[in-house]
Amino acid sequence: MRFWNSDVLRLLLAVLLAAIVSIFSGHFLYLLLLICIIYILRQAILLNQIKHWLQSGAKAAPPSHSGIWDEIYYQIFRIKKSNKKRKKRLSRIIEQFRKSTAALPDAIVVLGEYDEIIWFNNAAKPILGLKKRDKGQRIPNLIRMPAFIEFLGEKDPGAILNIKSPANEQVTLQIKIVSYDSNAHLLVAHDISYLKNIERMRKNFVDNISHELRTPLTVLKGYLETLEDLDDEHSPLLTHSLQQMNNQTLRMQCLVDDLLLLANLETKKIHHQCIEIPLLLTQLCQEVGTLESFNRVELFVDSKINILGNKQELHSAFSNLIVNALKYSPEDSIVTIQWYQSGQSLVLDITDQGEGIAETEIPKITERFYRIDIQRKLEKKGTGLGLAIVKHVLVRHNAQLKISSQLGKGSCFSCIFPKQQFC
Repeated sequence: MRFWNSDVLRLLLAVLLAAIVSIFSGHFLYLLLLICIIYILRQAILLNQIKHWLQSGAKAAPPSHSGIWDEIYYQIFRIKKSNKKRKKRLSRIIEQFRKSTAALPDAIVVLGEYDEIIWFNNAAKPILGLKKRDKGQRIPNLIRMPAFIEFLGEKDPGAILNIKSPANEQVTLQIKIVSYDSNAHLLVAHDISYLKNIERMRKNFVDNISHELRTPLTVLKGYLETLEDLDDEHSPLLTHSLQQMNNQTLRMQCLVDDLLLLANLETKKIHHQCIEIPLLLTQLCQEVGTLESFNRVELFVDSKINILGNKQELHSAFSNLIVNALKYSPEDSIVTIQWYQSGQSLVLDITDQGEGIAETEIPKITERFYRIDIQRKLEKKGTGLGLAIVKHVLVRHNAQLKISSQLGKGSCFSCIFPKQQFC
């Protein structure tokens, strides 16, 4: 404030001097106008000086002036000094961030508005094959895989893409896009080759052990059938033992068949053809109807649209769902099957009036061998692979399984097929 007061004081002294001179000359207004013109010219010169000083980056020492202009230069200098400290602090934070991300085993790539590479860590070099000269280049021009380009264009934060590394065919990458600004994204690539190898070993083991078990089970089943034919039923213990052995052999045979089916679903390519779903559902209802004392299945077909798929796989999936609905609902209850169109999707609903499923159990029941641990009057037999098979079949048909259930009120299993599967 004192700087401003000194400028005002100078102006007042100039006006007072003009008033004293005007006593002798009698031209006070002209003198006052002259003082104002000189004052304005001085301010213009000082403004021009500060403009040139700022244009030069304010690197040189500020011009020495008195009054309010000295205060302005001082405050600019303080702001500049404060910004310099803040810039150094931010530079240290950025450097620490770069060092920490550079040490990560995952590849990190910072992408700009047009998917140009702004920065990447050291892991991105061997994993994605990036080089220093690639900064500023658009990443789709460097990684030309169609699946990657489509994934990058969508930028879905919840989506994950698994592809082979462009730098090494032996490496499998799991890629995720993270948005941290409206026009900036973070690409994270994780090497999952080890997990893929473990998964491949597990599949090979299941496939091999299933094939190895099939032959001895067939032989064992044949001898048990022969022994049952020779049984004269004079020994109740022998008859009961043979029956139990045959039941367990059949159960083991079903388990091996389901494991082989799962192995095929995971490894073999699907061959699509147009499937008449209403006809397939009618056949399934007739098949399960022969196993029941009375027909408990009600079928409602509200759409005649068919889908592209594999008939054998869909037969297996739908059959598993219908048999489960019958198995886990009262023997005098009705199971409803409905095929209809909902918006851009075709839906198959299988609804029972059974015991229902707890909400916490729903995400787990499609896992292999998972069985809900509840007390039942009669233990239900099964391999624990039925819903896992259903899930894999639907994934191969670009469909999804939705489960809604309430304890004591029954369950509804919905198979939802997208429009791209229509035929």
